[in-house]
Amino acid sequence: MRNLILELGMLLLCSTLVLASEKATNLNETDQKLAATSLSELAASADLVAVAQVRDTDYSYTRSFPSEGKAFLRILIPYKLNKPNLEMIEVYEKGLHQNECYFESPTVLEEGRRYLVFLRIDPEDPENYRGLKQGCALEILVTGNNRYALKYPVEGINISDNLNELATKLEFHDNYALVAGEDLDPSDRDDLLTRGLIIPYQGKFKYTHGVDLTTARGLIPAEALKSQSRW
Repeated sequence: MRNLILELGMLLLCSTLVLASEKATNLNETDQKLAATSLSELAASADLVAVAQVRDTDYSYTRSFPSEGKAFLRILIPYKLNKPNLEMIEVYEKGLHQNECYFESPTVLEEGRRYLVFLRIDPEDPENYRGLKQGCALEILVTGNNRYALKYPVEGINISDNLNELATKLEFHDNYALVAGEDLDPSDRDDLLTRGLIIPYQGKFKYTHGVDLTTARGLIPAEALKSQSRW
């Protein structure tokens, strides 16, 4: 009888854990769905929208991860500015959290990565910028005919726009289109390979699809890019 009671107790515990796991999964899926945002909504919420390139960073690190500091970005294509004639901006971030706004610093021999950025004025220092709570940057790659395209699949912001329908196969002439195998989660790598979104290339993997920047820009109405600042 004692063994039977123990077995029943274990079964009840297992059932409870399974239900809790399913509930957590459903909550995560709901949170992700609620967190999705459109390019138009991002632009409307931002004080600055632009194509920008990372020039340098000045971060403090905790266990090899940036935990506070600034990134220095050069404005390449301005779409929405809170000040006239901006060429360089500083983006401040602090702490480790979801949708944090840290950037990878280029080496002396590299060009910096390019991004479509959505930034807000830093409330503690109006001369600096910070990321939005939804995220701050979508990576841009250079194509063979010297056009800009959002790397697809996009990373860093949960975008609600159906970019899958807008993504096309592109030939990238950009070192940042290459990714080392160890930098990809095995399941993600296999999924991207199966879908033809990456291919083996020179001992690494290369992204094959993107969303032309002009096409992506077309998803943002002029009203969302109207600056609230009066110069």
